[in-house]
Amino acid sequence: MQSLFNTFLAVLLLSSISTIAQQDPTIFEKFDSKYYTIDGYKINVELKGSGDPIFFLPGGPGNSHDYMQGNFGHYYNTNTVVFFDWLGRGLSDDAKERSEYTVENDVLLIEKLRKLLNFDKISLVGHSYGTVPAQAYSLQYPNNVDKMVLINGFHSGAMWQANCDSYNHYAKTHFPEKWKKVDSLRALGYVSSEEPLKTVYGNFPTKYIYYHNTQLKQNTPKKRFRGWANDVYTTIIGLDGDFHVAGSMINQDYRRQLKDIKAKTLIIAGRYDGVSTPEFAVQYKTFMPQAQFEMFEKSGHNPYLEEPEKFYSIFNVFMGIKSFN
Repeated sequence: MQSLFNTFLAVLLLSSISTIAQQDPTIFEKFDSKYYTIDGYKINVELKGSGDPIFFLPGGPGNSHDYMQGNFGHYYNTNTVVFFDWLGRGLSDDAKERSEYTVENDVLLIEKLRKLLNFDKISLVGHSYGTVPAQAYSLQYPNNVDKMVLINGFHSGAMWQANCDSYNHYAKTHFPEKWKKVDSLRALGYVSSEEPLKTVYGNFPTKYIYYHNTQLKQNTPKKRFRGWANDVYTTIIGLDGDFHVAGSMINQDYRRQLKDIKAKTLIIAGRYDGVSTPEFAVQYKTFMPQAQFEMFEKSGHNPYLEEPEKFYSIFNVFMGIKSFN
């Protein structure tokens, strides 16, 4: 759903966050970029604060770190917060070969950064696609993870495919006039990453897809940045990923292993999420019964924007954050 996600980024309006976690419009100016050379590539890392380290993993796969920083940057008051851009995204270097864009390499980058930054254990906060490498990392490096928060995530490539199918059914049945154009382009052999299908598909209304409240906006930095890397998305999800998930994502499946994750885990879902739909999100209760599961009844794909008071209250308690300096 990369085209829809681009629309979502463009139309969100600044949200007023509660006193529990007030969005700071100057938060981006409080962080400095530092580049670490990893496997011959410069990786952008923005770190601040002291205390237990938290790695924030953005979605996409194609997003830069900034939207996570806009909503969680204030936690530098209580923790060491680490925001970074994966290879090919944001301010980090592009890969020489697109085949280097994989879930597996994103997982490896987390571990390489942990070592470079000299952290023992880290906590992971992933949103959307960011939950995928978070789960994989927790399974691959169980002794390195303290806590994990999965926000509107995916437990498998099969779940990603099922949610694409669910959204496409919704779009077809609710907007049949628009869907006729999609059908006609599909009949001509166009895939979702190709124009003009990319634009047609991306112009569907985003209510009930990414958010429930259409009057919200993300906190964004003043400086120019690459907020979206479409080549990364189409490599990891597939050239026709809005209809047929492929790439390294389709091979991910943590369902039978989730019960073995040692890290204390919080799972968050949105009742009106059209990306990580409740039908599949609630399956975490079965696959990972040891986790804390919270459904946000007035939210879509971004509960920290739509129900901030509830979200940050639960988040703070889970993370053991009592107060800000």
